[in-house]
Parts: sequence; C-alpha cells; structure tokens
Amino acid sequence: MHWVWRQATETGKITSGSRAARRFAFFGDGSAIAFPQGTLLGERWISVGHFTLIGPHVTISAGFVPERDLGPHPIVRIGSGVVLGRGSHVVGHQSIEIGDDVYTGPYIYVTDQNHGYADPDVPIGKQWPINEPVSIGSGCWIGTAAVILPGAKLGQNVVVAAGSVVRGTFPDHCVVAGVPARIVRRLDPDGEWRTVGNGARGEAAEPASNGGHSQ
Repeated sequence: MHWVWRQATETGKITSGSRAARRFAFFGDGSAIAFPQGTLLGERWISVGHFTLIGPHVTISAGFVPERDLGPHPIVRIGSGVVLGRGSHVVGHQSIEIGDDVYTGPYIYVTDQNHGYADPDVPIGKQWPINEPVSIGSGCWIGTAAVILPGAKLGQNVVVAAGSVVRGTFPDHCVVAGVPARIVRRLDPDGEWRTVGNGARGEAAEPASNGGHSQ
C-alpha cells in the first residue's frame, strides 16, 4: 500500500510541462503542486512562478464559476521560490499577489473577498461581496493557520505569527501577531530589532467583515 501511494503521489503531482500545468496562465520551470490537490478553479487566471512548491490538499481558485471570463490578466499571482504549506487556501476574485520566496506553514487562508452585511433584511451569504486586492511581499513567512484578509498589504520580509488574522498595511521587516494582527517587533533604521510596546495595527480602513469568503 505504501508503494502504491508513493507511486500515486509521484504520478499525480502537477509539474511544469504536464498537461495539467498547461491549463494555468503560467507555470514556471521546477514548480510542482503535490498530490492530492485541493480545489483548483480558474487555472487560466492563476500564475505560478519558477521553483515554487505547493503542498498537498492546497486550494487555489480564481473566481466562482469554472471558465467564466475574468479578463486578460491573472487574478492570483504566485511568485518564484514560494512554498505553500499543506491544506492552505488562496481564494482570489480581484487580485492576490504573493511575492518571491514567500514561505508558509500549513492551513493558511488568503482571500481578497468578504461578504457584505449592509442590508439587515438580507442573509449575509446572499449579499453582494466586497473585493479588495491583497499583496504579500517577497521574503515573507506566514505561520500556521494565519488568515490574510481582503485589503491586506505586507511589505518584504514580514513575519506573520501562527493563528494571526491580518488586515491593513504593514511595512517591511516587521513581526505581526494577534487577532487582529499588530506589529510586535520591527527593524529600526540602526539595524536593531526592537519590541513594540502595545503593538501597532496595520493602516487601513475597516473591512467589510472579519471572515473571508470560503471556497
């Protein structure tokens, strides 16, 4: 059974040049999506850079409906040298950009869409959703089970602690933690890492809600 499973995982992974990889907007050399895959939806609007490794049971989606025309450009852009942990979700509707050399723990969730709740007489799940682009800078580390909400913008080499819920804009070279995430450490101009007193929240307007739309 172990031999059969090893054969299945090797045969079932998506690699550059394979038939499955050709469905993507771009699928770089040396990249792979492990088997078994999670949901892959709207591959024509998903770009994967070179030497990127995506773990098993990872869902990556662009849009809601298969083959719906989402325009001429990718909606989800994953850079080169990225490692996405097992069971993670990247759910895009407008724009999600993950820079080069971003590493994540397992089960992170990234989305650029929230449900609206402006009309008190309509179930929240039936109200028109709200989209805000998400950007994760190169060199970031995203800890296990972190949630990146619509409108989040992380600079380069940002550490996101496990279980954090991230919204707003955060600068390069900082550590963020908590629900909602706040800066707990940052790199000063003199090159020293310093602890931030009570933590600084990201700079952004209030989002529509604290939960991303589930796929």
